[in-house]
Amino acid sequence: MEELFSPRYQWLWTAVLALALFIPVRQLIWILSVRREQRQRQGELPDEERRAALKSRAGVTSALLCFVFSVLYVNMLMGRLHGAP
Repeated sequence: MEELFSPRYQWLWTAVLALALFIPVRQLIWILSVRREQRQRQGELPDEERRAALKSRAGVTSALLCFVFSVLYVNMLMGRLHGAP
């Protein structure tokens, strides 16, 4: 079991964390985008096509954000677990 927490599996843990964070972060970014669009339209909801475009953009942003965060977090965690400063 200890072998799973070695630097050898660093990319596995990065992928697991990024995948676990992707859906909630995408949903949060999408909701914030739709609300901003609604404010710009004085309370009118955007149409389905615009919401789909916003969800697509939120997915790309979320994927990049989650991946970068996961790489940094796992690097820090693996360094601390194995005695690196």
